[in-house]
Amino acid sequence: MKKITVLLAEDHTIVREGFHKMLDFEADIEVVGEAQDGRQAVALALKLQPAVVLMDIAMPLLNGLEATRQLLKAQPAIKVLMLSAHSDDAYVTNAVESGAVGFLLKQTSSQDVCRAIREVASGKTFFSPAISRRQDRINPEAAHHAGKFNLKTVQLTSREMEVLQLIAEGKANKETAAELGIGMKTVEKHREHLMEKLDIHDTAGLTRYAISAGIIESSVQMTII
Repeated sequence: MKKITVLLAEDHTIVREGFHKMLDFEADIEVVGEAQDGRQAVALALKLQPAVVLMDIAMPLLNGLEATRQLLKAQPAIKVLMLSAHSDDAYVTNAVESGAVGFLLKQTSSQDVCRAIREVASGKTFFSPAISRRQDRINPEAAHHAGKFNLKTVQLTSREMEVLQLIAEGKANKETAAELGIGMKTVEKHREHLMEKLDIHDTAGLTRYAISAGIIESSVQMTII
């Protein structure tokens, strides 16, 4: 029997280990790797070529939304299941528009997690029951535009997404430049473009946007640079 290979991308070790142990009991599923941030997730997925990636939506260095975009641009055959502790409509909409074929709440039962992996591996979609029930109660057009913030609408580039995340995580321009391997002036230019595109003109506003869009978790401290 050919097993469904899975990569776990989750920055919280205890959560990642929990998923790994749970999936070890499934005869037809094999965890082939673990990643603790978005960049590592993309690199490992391209190296290991898993059938499915369980991708946490909020991770350091590179969030799950942008990691999914970058991964699927390079390897569109891989199926991504987004993970989150939050089920806000904006989170679900942005996950789907990033290319994810499913969305799982972290409190989802182990039975549904395994079912989701099997469903998406076979070419179907899967959403946690609570999300599916809510989506059934609203029309498709409303679901598509759910949430105040929609990443596809504002058309941020991959680099702008990376800069936005680091700004929202409280990184100064110098730290952002060092992290991304670009110059300070380039960071400042990306920052200007972000504010113009989003019509947001301070760091606090950018951070609120990042939280609402699921780019970072709300527990991240807001730092005014």
